[in-house]
Amino acid sequence: MVEATNYLVQAVLIGAGATATMDGWTAARKRLLGIAPLDYGLVGRWIGHLLRGRFRHDQIADSPPVQGERLIGWGAHYLIGIALAAMLLAIWGLDWVRRPTIGPPLVLGIGSVIFPFLLMQPGMGLGVAASRTSHTMAARLHSLLTHAIFGLGLYVSGWLTSLLSMV
Repeated sequence: MVEATNYLVQAVLIGAGATATMDGWTAARKRLLGIAPLDYGLVGRWIGHLLRGRFRHDQIADSPPVQGERLIGWGAHYLIGIALAAMLLAIWGLDWVRRPTIGPPLVLGIGSVIFPFLLMQPGMGLGVAASRTSHTMAARLHSLLTHAIFGLGLYVSGWLTSLLSMV
């Protein structure tokens, strides 16, 4: 029971920390490069329609709004980050938190780009791997870099929790 609770606490702390790191990156990217971050309200809209049976939209911005879409989108964003941290711990175990190394979280972070490429972007009308956007390669590069930053956030958050001797 203690091990399961510890696992859950670690997944929440590491996942939320990594997601916040990714959000910090997107805020810095907007300020320094003028690149707008993802609108999580539109993610919430997509999820809201998904729950009603509609996966694909021509342009999610043109679809009817869903009540609470911003909260849904931001909540999903952090829950997905926590789920990915739980996956990290399920694969590499709590021993990884005791002695974090950079390889596993980078593999998971970069690998997680498959979800927006194959699920979210097509569903929101952007095509597989942003193929329907005006700057396809730039969009792909930004997605890949953002997910690498998420992986770095997993590492840093794991390292910080190891310093707190929580495991």
